[in-house]
Amino acid sequence: MNDSSFGISVKDIDFSWSYGVPILQSCSLDVPKGEFWMLLGTNGSGKSTLLRILAGLLTPQKGEIFMTEPMGFVFQNPDHQLVMPTVGADVAFGLVKEKLSLVAIKDRVREALAAVNLLDLERRPIYALSGGQKQRIAIAGALARHCEVLLLDEPTALLDADTQLELVAQVQRLVKNRNITALWVTHRLDELDYADGAFLLEAGKVVAQGDPIFLKEKLLKTPN
Repeated sequence: MNDSSFGISVKDIDFSWSYGVPILQSCSLDVPKGEFWMLLGTNGSGKSTLLRILAGLLTPQKGEIFMTEPMGFVFQNPDHQLVMPTVGADVAFGLVKEKLSLVAIKDRVREALAAVNLLDLERRPIYALSGGQKQRIAIAGALARHCEVLLLDEPTALLDADTQLELVAQVQRLVKNRNITALWVTHRLDELDYADGAFLLEAGKVVAQGDPIFLKEKLLKTPN
């Protein structure tokens, strides 16, 4: 039976590529509804694979997943998901399946852009945006669909330090203001200051979880 207090619940997930190398092994985690949690781990620990399984882009060989719908996914590189020529058109693109009226679509687009402080860029060409603006447009696309869960795969990896922390702070505010459940993959320990909790993944398993500041201090003390 699923616990309704969790927006994301993963139980004993196993995943291997076709050549048999295990990526995730009995991996389990729970993210409380309306909270902002981060997923840490070294390269190869399985972070991005787990997020892609949650997004439905990969299928595990074993295990169970419960997630509140609808879900939004933000890639590390926003150029991989922004497909329309202008900001407003791109945010509206994800609403096609919802069969809304043109007025309702416009309202959703403007509401989402206002939430990420980019309403004044509605008619701006995508190519004219900075990296940080592109990531915020990708997030706006999820907000326009009224997503309950937001998955973010190292969304600050291509951003400079100032833009990086600005984006983390903005997602934190959105989570709290809209009661979204968010799971954010990162390798930047300073981002933990904005999280409600964190998971540490090693060799495909969650080996530590809980207070993000405690995990941050533990990792800072760990020799490379």
